[in-house]
Amino acid sequence: MNITLTARALLAATLAATLCVAPATAQDKMTVILDWFVNPDHGPIVIAEEQGYFAEAGLEVEVIAPADPADPPKMAAAGRADLAISYQPQLHLQVAEGLPLIRVGTLVSSPLNCLLVLKDGPIEKIADLKGRKVGFSVAGVEEALLSAMLGRSDLSTADIELVNVNWSLSPALMSGQVDAVIGAFRNFELNQMEIEGTEGRCFYPEEEGVPTYDELIYVANPQSMDKDMIRRFLAATEKATQFIVNHPQESWEIFSATSVELQDELNERAWADTIPRFALRPEALDAGRYSRFEAFLNDAGLVEGTRPVADLALDLGAQ
Repeated sequence: MNITLTARALLAATLAATLCVAPATAQDKMTVILDWFVNPDHGPIVIAEEQGYFAEAGLEVEVIAPADPADPPKMAAAGRADLAISYQPQLHLQVAEGLPLIRVGTLVSSPLNCLLVLKDGPIEKIADLKGRKVGFSVAGVEEALLSAMLGRSDLSTADIELVNVNWSLSPALMSGQVDAVIGAFRNFELNQMEIEGTEGRCFYPEEEGVPTYDELIYVANPQSMDKDMIRRFLAATEKATQFIVNHPQESWEIFSATSVELQDELNERAWADTIPRFALRPEALDAGRYSRFEAFLNDAGLVEGTRPVADLALDLGAQ
């Protein structure tokens, strides 16, 4: 999304403040660190608060948007937050590095990341990227995804020029700075480009040789987490997700009413596109996804060896 980091931090503070007001009857306090500023990806958390589901579960939930999107997992690992929203691919790398983290729930259960190009541009198939520039924002995982996608067309990252565009993904593509970007979210950047009069087209990693994965997950420190409190949190967000699915327009109105910054066409479009991707059973664990993605990262040389799923993720409902 075309928002400067400074503006994002200001927006994060404004939006987070609207979510930190908890009902007086709540008993157990918990802190949740978002992965970024409040946006439709966080719908179940916002709706659970606004509909009183956290209060019903005996929770007073403080939701904090980070100034730096790299901070949330570190804060959870350090015990400065009960939960943090992170990404399955990053979890594998962080656990391999020794960070005390484990997945305890899922927020968005399918990939949002995509390789984005101009719809009417010169890239009609991935093979057309040979000799072209590809923008990225996060080194490591995004490069591994791109490498796997290129490999299906007998290309490698040596056949392209990688350009770090920071978080300015769609602007870099629309301005011609690069010919494609990896790391664009299909529920946001595609809509943003169309609103600005330039249509984009996504190549989806899960259709191009990358094992499917959970995009957004809840992570906690396995040594200090309160399982009962987390279970109640996940039950409340599950109830909120059911409400969103059953009442998409009403839930959008509730969500967007929490801040004027959310009341625009981009967020409304993103809301509709994200609903089918919310995890209907946030506690449930697909162990195969974690096993396959761990093997994928090992094969890509991003982790050394593989860890058992139990070291990466838990199904608290089965505990």
